[in-house]
Amino acid sequence: MAELTKEPCVACRAGEPRVEGRALEELLAQVPGWKVAQREGIPRLEKAYEFEDFSQALAFTVQVGLLAEREDHHPAILTEWGRVTVAFWTHKIKGLHRNDFIAAAKTDAI
Repeated sequence: MAELTKEPCVACRAGEPRVEGRALEELLAQVPGWKVAQREGIPRLEKAYEFEDFSQALAFTVQVGLLAEREDHHPAILTEWGRVTVAFWTHKIKGLHRNDFIAAAKTDAI
């Protein structure tokens, strides 16, 4: 994970290859607790974080939002009482890109 947190997210263009197969397994191993979930036919990298209350969950959500702006890579974020679920995928390729794993590792570092 430490190596991924040092990498910047780079602009992804339509047509770039998706992370699949062995490369997917290798990157997924670097972001413990994250899983691949199919939503609307698109694989997404997802993780739920637990907190003591809504205030802590909201503070984390704000930090994830600031990270997303810095990296120009924006997740879906669901903030609930004591829980925040974050999902990354790359819209332009309708799947997973290395950027999603970089952003996941940086989210864990928060």
